[in-house]
Amino acid sequence: MFHSIQVDLSRSGCPENSLSKKDCSLVDDLQQAHQQVCSLDLELMASGEIPDDRKPLDGNFYPLPDKILSEYRTDRTESELGQILKTANRLQSSVEAIVVLGIGGSYMGTRALMDACCEPYYNELSKTERGGRPQLYFAGNHLDNDALQGVLGRLRAVTPEGNWGIIVISKSGETLETAVAFRTLLDLLKQQCPHDFPNFVIPITGETGSLNQMAAELGCANVFRVPEGVGGRFSLFSAVGLLPAATIGLDVVQLLQGAADMNETFRTAELSSNPPLDFALAAYQLQLQGDVSIRVLSVWEQAFASLGMWYDQLLSESLGKDGQGMTPITMVNTRDLHSRAQQHQAGRNDKWIVNLSTRQSHTDQLQIRETTSDVAGLNDLAGVTLAELSAAARQGTNRALCDVQRPTADIVLERGDEYGLGQFFQMMMLATVVEGKLLGVNPYGQPGVEAYKKHMRNILLSDRS
Repeated sequence: MFHSIQVDLSRSGCPENSLSKKDCSLVDDLQQAHQQVCSLDLELMASGEIPDDRKPLDGNFYPLPDKILSEYRTDRTESELGQILKTANRLQSSVEAIVVLGIGGSYMGTRALMDACCEPYYNELSKTERGGRPQLYFAGNHLDNDALQGVLGRLRAVTPEGNWGIIVISKSGETLETAVAFRTLLDLLKQQCPHDFPNFVIPITGETGSLNQMAAELGCANVFRVPEGVGGRFSLFSAVGLLPAATIGLDVVQLLQGAADMNETFRTAELSSNPPLDFALAAYQLQLQGDVSIRVLSVWEQAFASLGMWYDQLLSESLGKDGQGMTPITMVNTRDLHSRAQQHQAGRNDKWIVNLSTRQSHTDQLQIRETTSDVAGLNDLAGVTLAELSAAARQGTNRALCDVQRPTADIVLERGDEYGLGQFFQMMMLATVVEGKLLGVNPYGQPGVEAYKKHMRNILLSDRS
């Protein structure tokens, strides 16, 4: 099924991705970053002797898709993926709805997959129209009272007999937003289903911590692990993303295969034919020039808006350190051409616009039809498809930005399906890690996130004293 992502960086305002002899230092840095991701980081992690200045080192995201696929093909029943699929099938046959509880990387990848691969109004379809699969809701990613009450209301209305389930994702179990939502939803599930509720609570957590302890106390039928050496924003290709995706019927084998094929390209392809390396190099060179500080992921499918949220976190937490890293923004087109294009075209020239699109849609193409009343003047475009209109808007936007020397790039997927998205997710994770190494920052961990948590806890404790 192999079909490659196409990446066009020719309008990025950087030298071609073929480095000259005078760039030998950058060549060495790029080769070293590539070697670290492919082997050296993994060897260092396996040794257990990671220097303090390299911690945290969460490089196990890289071999994860290959590892899970290999184990599954060896043993389709007892392997981790085999158990994930078995649990997903059990949930499909026994519940009307699933709530995924998690924040950041614990839910953003799943949300992006659902939005990109499922029918746009998936939860509004009947169970028959959904192929017998449950509705999927998300909570535990905010402290919004009305939003959580809304989820509770939907669960009471849709499943009054309690035939719904919880997938709760937290390595420690101590993430406040997720813990609050879990306690609240668990109370409702116990009320509706007092005897069987442990069968409908599936924790994905670490080997230790409060959630692991609670899973044991509740007697949960299935517990999956957040893998060691894989940070939250890099965890999509573990049970964190695979279980919810499989529950709504997505082809997680093809998702993993797309990621594994991108790994193979990253390992073996030369520069200029290696999307992760090429993208990382272009991003780094733009930052070296000093003017570009904002990266706009400009998506050309409504269904890709949540991909932007996922990438916002990946870029922000990985590279926003030591005064480095571009600020990520997501733009959804053509909607945002009517709100942001003015600033991008004529405002401060500090943005890199990265377009994300697909060649093929999931559904048959709509065409403009000719009518006798042509008040809007569309008859001249009769027979033109929406895809052709969108492509013309994208090309016109690129040309307009090029006219005023604004850097742009294109990432084109063959299809926005599980395989194509597997390629995209892995490409962007690899590119971000390489970019971090070129910038001289640790792409793993997110120490800045802890600052607000410390102040928040002090405020809460002070208010209660």
